[in-house]
Amino acid sequence: MDNPRNEAPVLGHIEKLVAEEHDLLAKGTLDEAASRRLAAVNVELDQCWDLLRQRRALRETGGDPRDAHLRSPDVVEKYIG
Repeated sequence: MDNPRNEAPVLGHIEKLVAEEHDLLAKGTLDEAASRRLAAVNVELDQCWDLLRQRRALRETGGDPRDAHLRSPDVVEKYIG
């Protein structure tokens, strides 16, 4: 069975993405390339958070967190939160 410590790589990736997001936002006005990158970072963050939620839900309900998978941007961007 999976261990919560196995979430460390995903959490580390989230931290890097959040830092990049903050760096981009700190620039103020973004050119087209930076705007596209910011949008991509936001989608990737949504995917990572979704993966963590899946893993935790599986763990809490007796499932195997390793069965969680990274969902496509089309799926995670349609969630209503």
